[in-house]
Amino acid sequence: MPVKRNKRLKAVSSETERITRSIRKKRGLSEAALISDWIHIVGPILSAECFPTRLTRNKDAVGGILHIRVSGALALELQHMQPQVIERVNQYFGYEALSALSLHQGPIADQVVEEAPSNSRQMTKEKRTLLDKQLMEVIDDELRLALNKLGEGILSKKVRSE
Repeated sequence: MPVKRNKRLKAVSSETERITRSIRKKRGLSEAALISDWIHIVGPILSAECFPTRLTRNKDAVGGILHIRVSGALALELQHMQPQVIERVNQYFGYEALSALSLHQGPIADQVVEEAPSNSRQMTKEKRTLLDKQLMEVIDDELRLALNKLGEGILSKKVRSE
């Protein structure tokens, strides 16, 4: 019997949970929402200095141990805040998901993507004049501004030397 397939497009995010489930279980973090919603669970200040790495389950299935990588500056404070963090995580999941935290000091990669400093060269006067001339006929101000930024990015881009 032929397999009937749905030919509709699907969002990639709808399949990531199913695809990454086995990988996350191997690493000990079965709840992907814990990572993706970490900033909402503990707040922006704590999430900037700590990050969950894995969740180990107890054999008696009452809660688990959440292993958290924490920067040195916040480690002592987070140790004193353990009951509040455990309570927040348990409230988020709606059941006793955690019974303890295990803190591991180490560097934390920045969660916020910052703009990298631009290494591109400046636009020449000729390129600026050409871009302004091409955008002169655009009536919509927002569109003209967006196209101007795009044009600046393209025209001022460094050429790779191979």
